[in-house]
Formats: sequence, structure tokens, C-alpha cells
Amino acid sequence: MNIERFIAKRILSGSGASNQLSGPIVRISILGIVLGLAVMILAVAIVTGFQNEIKAKLIGFNSHIQITNYDNNVSAEPKPISRIQPFLNFLKSNKDIRHVEVFATKNGIVKTKTDNEGVLLKGVSDDYDWSFLNKNFVAGKAFTLNDSVSKNIVISKYLSDKLNFKLNDKMIIYFIVDRFDSIGNKVRTETAAKDFYISGIYETGLEDVDKTLVLTDIRRIQKMNGWTEDQVAGFEISITDYKKIDDIGSETDALIGQGLVAQTIKQTNPAIFTWLDMMDVNAIIILVLMVIVAGINMMSALLILILERTNMIGILKAMGAGNTSIQKIFLYNAVYLIGKGMLWGNILGISIELIQKYIGIFKLDPTAYYISQIPINFNLLHILLLNAGTLVCCILMLIIPSFIISRITPVKAIRFS
Repeated sequence: MNIERFIAKRILSGSGASNQLSGPIVRISILGIVLGLAVMILAVAIVTGFQNEIKAKLIGFNSHIQITNYDNNVSAEPKPISRIQPFLNFLKSNKDIRHVEVFATKNGIVKTKTDNEGVLLKGVSDDYDWSFLNKNFVAGKAFTLNDSVSKNIVISKYLSDKLNFKLNDKMIIYFIVDRFDSIGNKVRTETAAKDFYISGIYETGLEDVDKTLVLTDIRRIQKMNGWTEDQVAGFEISITDYKKIDDIGSETDALIGQGLVAQTIKQTNPAIFTWLDMMDVNAIIILVLMVIVAGINMMSALLILILERTNMIGILKAMGAGNTSIQKIFLYNAVYLIGKGMLWGNILGISIELIQKYIGIFKLDPTAYYISQIPINFNLLHILLLNAGTLVCCILMLIIPSFIISRITPVKAIRFS
């Protein structure tokens, strides 16, 4: 029989000792662990959920990596490159690359009787991955491409509401078009109007994108830009593992050679990704503070338990029990109390997680946070690591006050009341 564990159970059951002093202290300590662990679980779930949500929206529109002309001067209408490139076979055979597609862009202005709005047309080909937008359509669907040039267009709910457009409505967009002579010299600039028909309306909550981006057939963009069918603005690359984005981006940039540049989504949107990375620091600070608070609570409870049972400690020492053996008794006691607090902390934290994930009680302002409700990333591994880390840290912190037992002498302890 493990005598230390047996005595610890007797202490927990309240037999042979008064718990008038320790009872309230222990309950407060357990409550501290419950709230601390619940807050840690929610903090990690919210921070990682928010990061994943924003990254998914940015990558959904722009992919992980873009290849464009090196001379692109941060214009929405970059110089064209050939869609026939020697590096494409290498990219498509790379197991870390999931998809490669072409794109083209053109600035335009939508005019109505009462309003006008600047837009960015993104031309897509039959290789375009619609999986992200398919999850965000509020009306209609993606258009399909065939032999004839399509006049269909996909717009955002923001533009639909502001300009009073509905599904299947005709939309006229005005463009600035450069005209070139036979040897490629620009001879004049003029305004052109093109009509489109709305086939789908999407809403992502990413306001900067929803305000401007519309999608149409890449062949219309090529004609307006005066490009041939083999000319595109660039390539978009989707990868299988976001964690490898920096390495794959560097490898791709080295592969494509001179005249072209490969940029990751982190390089084209540095401010947003720096902001997202800073959230990791906030989460770490919360975790550290919660663990410290929980540890201090349990240290206080353990000290009260030891002081309240000083007489028992003296008797055990007089009977030959060593300091280590008595320390184990109180550490067993403390671990049980920590486990009880962690159990209820998990129940509370996971319950709030699931309620928010599937019901979405807590809302956000999408104009400030890009999303309409607090996102939750329910990750069992994160929860297990938090529990293990909390338990280990609390036990290590409890070892320090347990050494007070070695300073208690049997004679003085037996006289203590």
C-alpha cells in the first residue's frame, strides 16, 4: 500500500482534521485554476482561430505565392508575361504545391444613375480554383468558361448593396485603354465601356477586398489590355502547408530566373501578417499570467494545508516518517485539487468554445476585424498541451512551499495547536 497516498486521501475526505480554515482557501484556489485554464483554452482558440480565418481569406483571393513581371511597379495592371514558362512543370510536380493558375487584372469604374465605384477586375481562366469563393457565395454561383468569351462577372455583396445590383443584372464598367501601333508604341489612351452580367454575389467580410474585387473571364481582360492569348499578369501558386510558405517562396523565386519575381502573401501584405504575428505575443502573455496566478493560488492553499496540519506532521515525524514522505502526502493532495480544478476548467472552456463555434454568440465589427464573429479554432492538441503545461508548472511551483515541512520539528509540532 502507498501510505502517502492513503494519508492524502484521508486528509481530502476531512477525516481526523478540521478544515474550517483550509476549506474556503482550497475552494478559492480551485476556482482560480478553473477560470485560469478556461481563459487559456479560449485565448489560444480565439487567437489561432482569428489568425487562420484572416489568412484563409487573404490566401483565398490571392493564393500563397504570386509570380509576376519583375518590372511591375505595384500597379494593378502589371506588364504581361508569357503563360508558357519552362518552370511550370517543375512547380506542378512539386509535392508541396497544390495548384498553379494564371490571372490578369484591370482597373475600372462602375457607374450607375446615382453612384459610381472603382473596382479591380481579376480575370481568371478555366484553371481557377473556386473552392474558397464557393463557401462565400450569398447568391448565384461561379461562372463556367467555354470556347466563347464569357460576359459573366462575380461581384461582392458590398458592391451589390451599394450600387443596387441583383443577380443576373447587367453591369457596365468603364476602363482606360491604351492603344498601340504595330511595333508596340502607345499612340493614344481612350475610355471604353464593357457590359457584364452578374452570375454570382459573394461576401467574405474582408472589407478591403469586398469593396473592389470582381472576377470575370481572363480573355476579356487580355483584349482590353491589348494582350495576346498567351500573355497573362502572372501565376498564382497554392501550397499544401502554410508553414513552408517562406521556404517554397524562396525556392520558387530562385527557380523562375531573371525578369520575374515570386512573392509570398506575407511579402505583399506585410502589415496584416505582422499584426497577426503580434497576437502570438498577446496569447503568450495571457498564458504566463494565468499559470502564475493558478500556481500562486495553489501555493497559498498548500501552505494553509501544511500549517493547519502541523500537529499531524509532528506525529508522523515522531513515528519515523521522513520529510520526503510527508512532502509526498501534501503534493498528492495538491495534485488532486489541481486535477479537480483542471477538470472543471476544461468543461467550462471547451463548452464556451463549442457554443461560440457552432452558434456564434459573440459578434465582431467586420469593418475593424474583417470577420463578423469571434472565430474559434478547436484543436484537441492545443488543449492537451495546455493541460499538461498547467499541471507541470503548478506542481513545480508547489515543490517550494512543501520544503517548509523539513523545518518543522516533532516536539514543537506536537505542542502546536
